[in-house]
Formats: sequence, C-alpha cells, structure tokens
Amino acid sequence: MPAGTLQKNGLKVTPQRVAVLEAINSSDNHPAADEIIDFISRHHPNIGKGTVYRVLETLVNRGIISRVKTDSGIMRYDPITARHHHLYCSNSERIEDYDDKELNIILDNYFRKKKIKGFMIEDIKLQLIGKFTETRRSKNHKKGQIRNNLK
Repeated sequence: MPAGTLQKNGLKVTPQRVAVLEAINSSDNHPAADEIIDFISRHHPNIGKGTVYRVLETLVNRGIISRVKTDSGIMRYDPITARHHHLYCSNSERIEDYDDKELNIILDNYFRKKKIKGFMIEDIKLQLIGKFTETRRSKNHKKGQIRNNLK
C-alpha cells in the first residue's frame, strides 16, 4: 500500500519512503519524528535520521501525511488526510482523530458568512484540548466519532 500511495502522488518508490510510511501507519497515536526514527532504526537500521526528516518533509509537502502540533511544541504526523479534527489530551499528549460532519457544516457556514478580509481559508482543523475520561481506545459520541486506525 505505501508504494501505491507514493506512485499515486507522483513520487518515486524508495525503500526509505516505504519504511517511513510503514512506521507512521503502524502507529495508532500520531507519532512524533523521534518515534518514527525509533521504529526505522529497529526495522531498517541502514536508514539515517536525516533521511527520515527529509522523507517526512516530502510526504507533508505532497499531502500524503499532515503535521499535528501539540501543546508541548512536538510535531506529530497524521496519515489521514481526509478532513477531520483532533482530541488532544493535555495529560498524556494522546491524540485521537475526531470526525464530525455537523461540526464541519457549522464551521464552513460560519466562515463563509464571516468573509475574513484579505484571507482565503484553505482548510479548517480544530484541536480540542482536554482530558480523556475513559481508557477505552475509541467510542462513539452523539455528534461525532473518534476514529482510530483508519489507515
């Protein structure tokens, strides 16, 4: 699957790119670069740290993955590029995907009416900050759903 993703996005399939996508897709919590590098060093010890950073930048620039910033300033990576938001736990720094079509409609309508002068909105992503009250990995909400392992 990583090879197909790379080809579909006009990138040459290289072992380094496949390994980085494999590392991101094997995680269930929006991995940081250090976590990706740890995975790579265990499974592909011949791939260097600098190469991983360059591959991550390429994948972000091509829209294959996106960055998610945390309160602590650590950049995390998300393999899901479809529109969604995030629930960020301030205690554990766990990030869960949150999909809410009703919220998307409300946000789209609000900003369409607002017409911020001199600014064109390309995307709207919310990061809701709080604390998870349950230890379960996923649950349904009335108006939205936490998404896990949507790879």
